[in-house]
Amino acid sequence: MGDAFCSDCKRYTEVVSDHSAGDTVCSECGLVLESHSIDEKSEWRIFANESGDNDPVRVGGPTNPLLTDGGLSTVIAKPNGASGDFLSSSLGRWQNRGSNPDRGLIMAFKTIATMSDRLMKLEVEVEGYSSDGRPMGKFHLASVERKLSLVATIKDRANEIYKKVEDQKSSRGRNQDALLAACLYIACRQEDKPRTVKEICSVANGATKKEIGRAKEYIVKHLGLETGQSVEMGTIHAGDFMRRFCSNLGMSNHAVKAATEAVKTSEQFDIRRSPISIAAAVIYIITQLSDDKKPLRGLDADISVATGVAEGTIRNSYKDLYPHVSKIIPSWYASEEDLKNLCSP
Repeated sequence: MGDAFCSDCKRYTEVVSDHSAGDTVCSECGLVLESHSIDEKSEWRIFANESGDNDPVRVGGPTNPLLTDGGLSTVIAKPNGASGDFLSSSLGRWQNRGSNPDRGLIMAFKTIATMSDRLMKLEVEVEGYSSDGRPMGKFHLASVERKLSLVATIKDRANEIYKKVEDQKSSRGRNQDALLAACLYIACRQEDKPRTVKEICSVANGATKKEIGRAKEYIVKHLGLETGQSVEMGTIHAGDFMRRFCSNLGMSNHAVKAATEAVKTSEQFDIRRSPISIAAAVIYIITQLSDDKKPLRGLDADISVATGVAEGTIRNSYKDLYPHVSKIIPSWYASEEDLKNLCSP
């Protein structure tokens, strides 16, 4: 109900809106003041045939410049709960007759998006010890599952890399899952958000670290030949992993700040270890200097699980860092007396 000027009544009268017909009618004389009006309000009715489908969205996704038609083509999907006769129907036959040149790309992009949001489950090798310190053999521990959580820019970059590889028509016969995982790994490095090969491997549909490494070398080589210049992947620093590893361990902001400064200072020394191993060793040192010590040995080796670095590797990296610990650890975080209390490697 509302007020509007009626030309017959010569005054403002109450009007009634007939939404089904789109008419606005005077409540006193019945004159149609406006017809076939457009309702500009949101429409949230469900038009799906399946009772379980409650998605009111009836628009497609955004355009994709990597696809031939910009991603604006129509694909008729098989309805939920439909029988196998759907594909033999006239609608299904027409769908199968048309060849979509981007079908392989669309499936690859979906796989990259799935891997980016998939839960990781890392396994690290740790050693068990008895109460008197004797080794009891090696065990495998699975970390707490957590998402890879890659931002949209990394997914888009991975899609671009795969599109360039696919355009060369030289990837046939290769492990598709390893190629997609390698694209994701390269994209992470180019966007300055590197992930370890082990992390990428844990979401790569069964592709091994060796297969992903070979696929990465293949992509870098062929894209370099195409452009005439080497593919820039960025340099990995131990600090790139520090905040994420500290977050996995639930360390305090005070300890995270100290670890970040320490790992940056460690770059001044010739420590021939991988950035990931150095980051794990620095975290071990920082936690041993804090009240909330994180174990390295035993079945509850938190640092090894959180970083995905084997216990023996952390121990060896700690051995290389130990001679420089007085210069690496910030003086505001630990005194010389505290540093002397660190266990000797």
